[in-house]
Amino acid sequence: MPDVSPPRPRRERPERARLSPQAIAQARGGVREGLDWLGRTPESRAGVLVRFVDRFARIVLFGLFRFRVVTSGQEKLPGDGGYLVIAAIHRGWMDPFLILHALPLEPRAWFLGSGPSAFSARWKEWFLHRLGGMLPVWRGGVGVDQHVASARAVLANGGVFVLVPEGGVAGPPDRPATFRTGAALIALQTDAPIVPIALAGADELYLGKRLASRILPPTSVRELLGDDWDGMLPEAGSRAELDLARRLTDRFADLLGPAVATIYPETVDPPNRPRRFRGLTWLFLSRRER
Repeated sequence: MPDVSPPRPRRERPERARLSPQAIAQARGGVREGLDWLGRTPESRAGVLVRFVDRFARIVLFGLFRFRVVTSGQEKLPGDGGYLVIAAIHRGWMDPFLILHALPLEPRAWFLGSGPSAFSARWKEWFLHRLGGMLPVWRGGVGVDQHVASARAVLANGGVFVLVPEGGVAGPPDRPATFRTGAALIALQTDAPIVPIALAGADELYLGKRLASRILPPTSVRELLGDDWDGMLPEAGSRAELDLARRLTDRFADLLGPAVATIYPETVDPPNRPRRFRGLTWLFLSRRER
């Protein structure tokens, strides 16, 4: 007589506990950030490795995955480097590639990126160190000074320094989530030209997904804060500086929010469109970001 006993329930693998950045840092025996981690001057020229990786990434993203990107506003970019990019929204691993797709290969763009997310494996850290283009930050650190130093080094060498004020991928797909003040503090202390870039579409990825980016006209801290700012920079680390940074952060949101809302409909496919390989959404996200 055949065995008709019910099958044993499948045992689910327990989810790995989420570790804080501080705990991850301790497990690694300590971490270094920014220029201290890089150990060299951030390059503004794209070498052979950078050009190879750029070509390979384009083959994968636009050939294999068939992503379709509508980009506008490149004519607004400054002719040379030495400027900040403030980008939103950030909803997935594709967003840095959207920014790079919108910018020229030279001068090189350098991202202030999350070490815990990017360095989920030792080989990734080694590769990013060799490739360049990222200066890591570990949240819960000791302030913004070393990240201001990173920005100044990139700008002084003619590069482009990219900041994503949201700081994470959580939030609605058609408007920014809460902006953090770190980007504004760096903008205040460097006083570099600012290029806002609106992004949309990376919240859900599948074969042939449509995405969009829009470069807005360059601006500056002075222009964004307006005539009610006397032009005097408060003492670094002071309450007055933080209050000014909050005002500037609000202005970033005022600029990018409507732009994101405008380009987002370009990324929405009809409900009956096949969405094959939706796992692409989480392909390069760390456990923390998922």
